[in-house]
Amino acid sequence: MIYAILALGLSTPSTTRRSELLPRHEVEALGIVWQGNSSASSSHDLLSHPEGGYPTDFTWCNKDGVNYCTPSLNQHIPQYCGSCWAHGSVSALGDRIKIARKGQGVDIQLSVQHILNCGGVGSCHGGSLDGPYQWVHRLSQSGTGISYATSNPYMACSHESREGTCSAGDWTCSALNTARTCGTFGQKCVGLSHYPNATIAEYGSISGKSAMQKEIFNRGPIACTIDAAPIEKYTGGIATGFSLMTDHVISVVGWGTDASEGLYWIVRNSWGEYWGEQGYVRVKSGALALERACAWATVADYTAPEKGNQFACFEDGSNCDAANPIVEA
Repeated sequence: MIYAILALGLSTPSTTRRSELLPRHEVEALGIVWQGNSSASSSHDLLSHPEGGYPTDFTWCNKDGVNYCTPSLNQHIPQYCGSCWAHGSVSALGDRIKIARKGQGVDIQLSVQHILNCGGVGSCHGGSLDGPYQWVHRLSQSGTGISYATSNPYMACSHESREGTCSAGDWTCSALNTARTCGTFGQKCVGLSHYPNATIAEYGSISGKSAMQKEIFNRGPIACTIDAAPIEKYTGGIATGFSLMTDHVISVVGWGTDASEGLYWIVRNSWGEYWGEQGYVRVKSGALALERACAWATVADYTAPEKGNQFACFEDGSNCDAANPIVEA
């Protein structure tokens, strides 16, 4: 029975936790292409393996003395939200932007809440590995991209949520729920017509150790599915154990080699820095079904000082009010 489920691309629920991954038929009903690629010929296939093989240890969190990893996030506050599927993808994309910037400048943190409000590819009650990048790619083709967390912070809510503070809010897709500011001392909040954002050029799907190493080594961290039940009480070391199912999404930033366990993946989770190895877990290659399905995206553009591409809004947002756009001569 389990093998039949896996063949259909379904997630089997853990005995101790509810899966944050929707089954394949629900994913495809949202218009998401299962294990899709943005083009018939994937640019991943054109990447090369290094002569002499991969190094035994490689991580974007310390590559040639530079940390290209963006901060660890916590999907569980201000209340629980099953949005790992958005966090894993957004974190890996944020890392790739930092790589493109050569590690310079203040870290750009992308808005998970923007995906929850406007993506239509998942909610606090589940999503998919493939949905986030496919949505950002469609958005990128419209001339804008995913907003920054500074104009749309994570609230751990989606339109159907009733947990915690969620029932008191509006989580529909609007200008206010894409990017906003609220003026000083009680002025109205304004949905912004211009806001810092990031776009992607391509996305794709891979699986297996070789493909993962090739993509990570050449272009940066990736998002992957994992069986999270065995690591709920993880406090350190290398997680091992064979799994047949996945119920969670994380980002993989590199790998290492242990004298006893061999190759392991360096994994950033979205449970906060209080958990594990300050938000990270090391997973033995072949364990926890981590190598079964991964997704990548390449950066197209992003708003940054060195690019000179910011549209500067006033403190109260009045010159960027999406409800009252300025008519340019």
